[in-house]
Amino acid sequence: MRKALTGVLSLAVLIGTAGATGASAGAATAAEPAATRSSTISSEASSEDIRDRLLAIPGMSLIQEKPYPGYRYFVLNYTQPVDHRRPSQGTFQQRLTLLHKDTSRPTVFFTSGYNVSTNPSRSEPTQIVDGNQVSLEYRFFTPSRPAPADWSKLDIWQAASDQHRVFKALKGIYSKKWLTTGGSKGGMTATYFERFYPKDMDGVVAYVAPNDVVNKEDSAYDRFFANVGTKDCRDRLAGVQREALVRREPLEKKFEAFAAENGYTFNTVGTLDKAYEAVVMDYVWAFWQYSLVADCEAVPADAAAASDEEIWDSVDSISGFAAYADQGLSNYTPYYYQAGTQLGAPDIKQPWLGDLSRYGYQPPRNFVPRDIPMTFQPSAMRDVDSWVRHNADRMMYVYGENDPWGAEPFRLGAGARDSYVYTAPGANHGAKVSALLADEKAEAVAAILRWAGVAPAAVQADPSKAKPLAPYDARLDKRDMKTERGQGTLRP
Repeated sequence: MRKALTGVLSLAVLIGTAGATGASAGAATAAEPAATRSSTISSEASSEDIRDRLLAIPGMSLIQEKPYPGYRYFVLNYTQPVDHRRPSQGTFQQRLTLLHKDTSRPTVFFTSGYNVSTNPSRSEPTQIVDGNQVSLEYRFFTPSRPAPADWSKLDIWQAASDQHRVFKALKGIYSKKWLTTGGSKGGMTATYFERFYPKDMDGVVAYVAPNDVVNKEDSAYDRFFANVGTKDCRDRLAGVQREALVRREPLEKKFEAFAAENGYTFNTVGTLDKAYEAVVMDYVWAFWQYSLVADCEAVPADAAAASDEEIWDSVDSISGFAAYADQGLSNYTPYYYQAGTQLGAPDIKQPWLGDLSRYGYQPPRNFVPRDIPMTFQPSAMRDVDSWVRHNADRMMYVYGENDPWGAEPFRLGAGARDSYVYTAPGANHGAKVSALLADEKAEAVAAILRWAGVAPAAVQADPSKAKPLAPYDARLDKRDMKTERGQGTLRP
């Protein structure tokens, strides 16, 4: 640890004890008698079962334990204050998961910035260090939403404070080194956690994390789209996008039938026409976010000669026509709220569309119900960007060369120490350390092992020998960003 922490339970004890009665109905808590449990997978520092130790934490309750070879996997709730500045003003249950290997191993704190998956999975740093993994659901994503919801309490400091309290609660059990990681909005979340609580973690590994410092200045994205991939691919995508707007009338009739068949409504965005155009305007961005240059072969080469069905299918497969229906937006209200209050959102010109667009890139306000007030705070991202440039210590950023979200990346300044920014050639929004060039990959893996305190002697002597300590597991280590975020929509 960078600095020893005192009072591990402190406020966590107070809030957890006060809020324990708010745990989910039927959840096992620290107060219930221990049932017969399977033995731990390895020797523990304490003979007490890890499940008992977790449930001894005030405010921690068990939703479910799932078996997985070589691990114990727990789905848990933890009692959090709605407002960390005024903890007496109410609590809510925040969902988290724990992939437990051994208390003698380092722990990786994973954040997606969205919902947490309740199926076992492992982030790349967790595989690299062969450690435990704590995964936390972002506040206000259901079911981790206070009731009633005071949306003013959804900001990056409150979320970082959630993570800080979970870390303090678990540090007494997992006493070895900790890293924090996440991809996309999760990488942003890891960065914000480090900015507000720089003494908690021993290292940060942030993947494809956007850094929209000045919300109204988005020319970097325009430059990106003018040069990404190949000209043939850019021309194909532009052609399909243009045709989708040229053929707005017949394709919107198809959209109406599609919406009626699926029960989709458009109260939040306002009209079916706005929803249709929002999907079409996302088409080029979504392609580069989730696809590769090789995938251009599936895009119609001559869009003007393509049928309506071919244009519809191409847009739907990449952007997803359900994205801006109320039913597609509802789960992402917390993201759009944050984009419109602190994070910022891109606005690109797409000159190849001429005057075909009626609304341009619509702002986040259009995707949040009107009864939720929103005011943008331009200083929030400027503060984080400045802090990273001047204070980054053991922080790593990994970007994909062809990922539009990387057009505005985090950068390191003269004050950065033992920190790195890498770009994976040809990679999209799923870029990983494993996709880096060989020398950079070895350097990155060596740094992660070193930060976690598990670098073998051979790696300490020669970083080029660095490799993950745990073998690849097809079930644990495969991540599908498109599935996790929702099909093709403009969300990091």
